[in-house]
Amino acid sequence: MPEASAAEVEPPVRPPWRWRLWLKVGFGLLIVVAIAAFALRNVLLGNRVDAYAAAVGELTQTVVASGRVATPQRIALAAEIAGRVSKIPVREGQSVEGGQLLVALDDRDERAAVAQASALVAEAEARLRRLREVSLPGAVQGLAQAEANAEVARKQHDRMIELQARGFIGQVQLDDARRNDDIAASQVRTLRLQVQTNRPAGSESALAVASLAQARANLQIARIRLEQNAILAPTAGILIARSVEPGDVVQSGKTLMVLAPNGETQILVQVDEKNFAKLSLGQKALASADAFAAQRFDAVVVYINPGIDAARGAVEVKLAVKNPPAYLRQDMTVSVDIETAHLARAIVIPTGAVHELSSAAPWVMVVRGQRTVRQPVTLGLRGDGRSEVLSGLAAGEIVIPAATATIKLGQRVRAQVAASP
Repeated sequence: MPEASAAEVEPPVRPPWRWRLWLKVGFGLLIVVAIAAFALRNVLLGNRVDAYAAAVGELTQTVVASGRVATPQRIALAAEIAGRVSKIPVREGQSVEGGQLLVALDDRDERAAVAQASALVAEAEARLRRLREVSLPGAVQGLAQAEANAEVARKQHDRMIELQARGFIGQVQLDDARRNDDIAASQVRTLRLQVQTNRPAGSESALAVASLAQARANLQIARIRLEQNAILAPTAGILIARSVEPGDVVQSGKTLMVLAPNGETQILVQVDEKNFAKLSLGQKALASADAFAAQRFDAVVVYINPGIDAARGAVEVKLAVKNPPAYLRQDMTVSVDIETAHLARAIVIPTGAVHELSSAAPWVMVVRGQRTVRQPVTLGLRGDGRSEVLSGLAAGEIVIPAATATIKLGQRVRAQVAASP
C-alpha cells in the first residue's frame, strides 16, 4: 500500500479533562490571590468600620414619662332622695352646661305636696287679711260704740246717785244704774283688748303672721323636695361616667354620674425617681396622646410631689395643658418629654458610643492615626440619643459605637463616618 503523505497526518488531540483541570487550578489561584489582597489591604489600611464624628451642636436634655389626662377635680353626682328614675336626657361623654337637667326622678307626690302647701299659704294669707281688714276695724267700731254706751251709763249712774240722795228713787234703782255702768265699762275693756290683739303688734295678728310664715316654710320645703327630684349639672363639663338607666330605683347618696368640670386640663405622670433632681416647676414639655401620637401639644410642669412612691420608685408630676387639642379626653394615655436642660452650643457624640456609661469613668473608642484608642471622657447633659462631652474629646474626632464588638483597642481601622443619630 502507498504511504500517507505528510499533509494527511492528523495532530494528536489532548483529552478534555486536562482543560478542565487547568481551569479549576486557575480559578483557585485567582481566589487565593483575591483573599490575600483583601487581607493585605485590611492589614495595611485597616478594617472598615462605621463611626461618628464629635460635633458642635444644640443639645436638649429631656425626661420621658407616661401618664393620663386628668382634670383638677371630678364631681360625683348623686340623688338626695330615693326615687324612681323617669328620664335621663343626656349620655355618657356628652358636654353639658351648668344647670342642665341630667336625671329626673318621678315627682308626682312632691308636686301634690307643693299644691297642698300653696293652698295652706293662701288660706293663711286670707286669715291675716281678714284680721286686718275686717276684725280690726270691727273691733275699733265696737269699742267706740261701747265707750259711748259706757259714757251714757256713767252719766245715768251719776244722776241716780243724786236722785237717791234727794229721796226721789230707791236703792234698787240706784243698784240697777250702778250695774249698767259696770257692764258698760266691762264691755269697753273687752273691746279695747280685742282692738289691741287685732292690731299688727297684737297677739291675734302675731298668731296669724306666724301661721302664714309656717305655711310659707312648708311650701318652701315642698318645693325643695320637688327640686331634689331633678339632678342638675352644678357646672359646665363632660360626663365621664354614668351608672343609671330610666326605670331604676335609686337610693339617696348613690353616685349616678361623674362630671369632669371644664377648666385647666392636666396630665398626671409618674417619673422615675432617678430623674427627681432634674425636675423643676415651670419646665416645658411636649406631650402626645398614644391614640394621636403624631399630634403633639405643649404642657408645663406645675406640680412635683415632694415624696417618692416607694412601691413604684417614682415621683408624681402634674403638667398643665393651656390649649388642649380637641381630641384630648379624660383618662387618655399620654407620653411626655419634659425639657430639663438646654444647651445652644456643645460638643456632642452619640450616647451609644460611650462605654461604661453609668460608671464613674466612662470612655470612648476614638480613632487616632488610623488606630483605635481608649479615651476617657467627662460627660455633661444627656439628650435623646446624644450626650455632651465636657472634656476628653475635641470637635471632629472620630468615635466608634460601643456595640461594634469586632473592633479592638489598638487595631488599625478605616472609619466610615456617618451622620450622628
